[in-house]
Order: sequence, then structure tokens, then C-alpha cells
Amino acid sequence: MIKIVADTTSGLPLHLAEENGIIMLPQIIIFGEESYRDDTELDTRTFLEKLRASSVLPKTAAPPPALFIPIFERLVAEGHTAICLHPSTELSGTVRAATVAARDFPTADIRVVDTRTVAAPLATVVLLAAQQARAGATADEIITMVTEMLARQRVYFVVDTLEYLHRGGRIGGAKALLGGLLQVKPILTLGDGRVEPLEQQRTHRKAVARLQELVLEGCPRSADAHLAVMHADAEEEARALASGFASALGLTEVPVYELPPAIVVHGGPGVLAASFFAAA
Repeated sequence: MIKIVADTTSGLPLHLAEENGIIMLPQIIIFGEESYRDDTELDTRTFLEKLRASSVLPKTAAPPPALFIPIFERLVAEGHTAICLHPSTELSGTVRAATVAARDFPTADIRVVDTRTVAAPLATVVLLAAQQARAGATADEIITMVTEMLARQRVYFVVDTLEYLHRGGRIGGAKALLGGLLQVKPILTLGDGRVEPLEQQRTHRKAVARLQELVLEGCPRSADAHLAVMHADAEEEARALASGFASALGLTEVPVYELPPAIVVHGGPGVLAASFFAAA
């Protein structure tokens, strides 16, 4: 049988992962000398409270190979194939950690995929991969589906400031915007796994309005687009955005995900994002 292994950078709620038989690993959040798993020890709201009270910016670390090894040992002993779907190597060391751990099992079928994305698009392909695995798809078929979908992903997000991305080293091509750090509200995207600038607006309101335009211009009017809204400490605004999308696109529901601590470390409070998969 095929088992899907993922991690908390997907933002996939843990109860959904459990219901779908997905094995989840944590990211590690570091405040000074203290470290926390973001699956069982630190949720987003607690993280935000600590962030506001902290005089230093927290850091993140990928789950070490030592966390993967017992999982791989169990899956191999039970005769399973493992497909590990993790965030872009430009944003996280999770792929590297999984790859190192897999080397301890040279005869096992362990496939580590750099999805080149993060958050809701990653959650979507993780869920669909698990569904295909339960339906009897082969590992090759699942990875082909994931690869094909990820080629069509679109992610747009608005941050209040680039400071967190800059200090955390995840800013990618958006460095060009640093000169106007305090003067603009950038709209960012993911390009080949890196944070890249798309546009900039003078106010938060205009940035969110443009984010909405970008989604409505590009998102198919179909549940197959897997449109989702994400946020950090902006739930009311996120739900209003999701409701507007659902109404405009004729969708029954647009899910709202709370971004996990490992992403909020780099995006900062107030992040608002939307993602979907363009038509094939």
C-alpha cells in the first residue's frame, strides 16, 4: 500500500490528515533557547502571542532526519511505499531531511518530492494523493498527478511588511522591493519555489482588492480549481474574501486555512493569501 507523508507547512488541519491516513511531521519553531514542534506544542494563535511578546524574531528548522527514520522504519516493516510531499527546497530544508533519512533504507520504495510550493496548494495535492492511494493508484500515477497539478498552481499573497521575509532569508526575488519597505503593500507570488514580487500597491485595501481581481481573472469556475484562502491573524478579512470568491465564481464553498507558525515566522501577522489551480 502507498502511504503519504507530509508536514505542517501545508497548513493541512491535523484532523483532516488523520482522517485521510496522512502521516504528518512538524516544523520546529525556535524562540531563543526554546524550541517547539508546531503540531503538538505550538499552534498559530499561541505562536502569535509569543511573537508579540518576544524581543527577537523566532526562527524555523525543518524536521531532522531523526524524525523521519522511525516513520520509514514502520512503513518499510509493513511493506508500504512512501511518497513524501514537502515544501520547496528554497523555503525549507524538509526535502533534504527526508532524503537523508531515506538513504538508511536503500531497498525501500521511498519517494521524496520537492513540490516547489507551500501552504494550501501543498495541502490540496497531499489530500488528493492520499485519496488516489486509497483508490488503488500506483506511486507513479500519484506522482504524475501531483506534478501535473503543481504546474498549474497559482499563489498570491499580501503581507503588511517585507521585514519578516527579509530577516528570515526567504525573500527571493522580492529583494527588489526592499527600498520601499515601509511605503508599499506588495503582492507576492511563488515562482519556481521562490517568493517573487508580482505587483505593489500603496495601501493594504488596494492590495487586497488587486489580489481579489487576480483570482477572479484566473481561477476556473469549478471545484477542480481547489480555490482556498489563507491567513495569519486576519480571519475576518479572509472569510469575507472567501465568501466573495464563492459568490462570484459560483462555488459552494471556499475553504479558509489558518497559516501554520512555520510560514507566519516569515510572512508576519496579517498575511492574506489565495491559491488555486488554473485550467489544464
